Amino acid sequence: MENKNTKLKSNFSGAKVHPNAFVDPSANLHDGVIVSQGATIGPNVTIGEGTEIGPNAVITGNTKIGIKNKVFPNVFIGMDPQDLKYKGASTEVIIGDNNTFRECVTINKATYEGEKTIIGNNNLLMAYTHIGHNCELGSGIVLSNSVQVAGHVKIEDKAIVGGCLGIHQFVHIGHLAMIGGMTRVDRDVPPFCLAEGHPGRLRGLNRIGIKRSGLMENKNFDLKILQNTWNLLFKSNNLMSESLDMARKGQLDFSSKKLCDFLQDSITKERRGPMPSLN
Repeated sequence: MENKNTKLKSNFSGAKVHPNAFVDPSANLHDGVIVSQGATIGPNVTIGEGTEIGPNAVITGNTKIGIKNKVFPNVFIGMDPQDLKYKGASTEVIIGDNNTFRECVTINKATYEGEKTIIGNNNLLMAYTHIGHNCELGSGIVLSNSVQVAGHVKIEDKAIVGGCLGIHQFVHIGHLAMIGGMTRVDRDVPPFCLAEGHPGRLRGLNRIGIKRSGLMENKNFDLKILQNTWNLLFKSNNLMSESLDMARKGQLDFSSKKLCDFLQDSITKERRGPMPSLN
């Protein structure tokens, strides 16, 4: 005999919704969406084709999720920000395609009207990761278990963050940066760099990540120039602004220019400044 409690039904434009899930009638679920037992989908939610929502997950708020994402059990997306300044504004969470959100991930919406929390494509957020309000994540990022990301943090493409650590609010993590587990991240981590420790310190270039990324085959990439630029910026006795001026007068490939541009922004008054290097 067929068990009605486990049978999937399709009431939302080709989506499959478990009878013990709740989907608000005004939610927009595209073809191939699967909503598992106990999940809750709120009224202003849009979920793209082929995305899977696991058991007991909650998707609420003004949230838009792209195609082929995989949301594991007990994930909470679009909840109010943990910010005392929040006064009920209808802010957004925007999520791209092909992301994986493992068990108990939480992603908060932004604080003020017109603001967004944004996550790109092809990211892996492991179990118990928290993404605070107004964060912006690029694509191809890996956040390991129990990474706690405070509000207004920006993480660029292909960064990898080790487990059991916190990232301070307003910190920026650069392209292809690598942060070791349990590092205290209270300053910006520049692109292509390796950071570790408590307090966190730059240990050099993320050479393994660079090699795995395929950059070594790029004709516009020169590891020697990048290394020389890094040495000038972090191993000289000059002020960072002085080292940046010297670096820009020399030969730069696209990666060393990206490093300089990041640091130029990082030393402005609006930012927390770059993480120091290990002496």
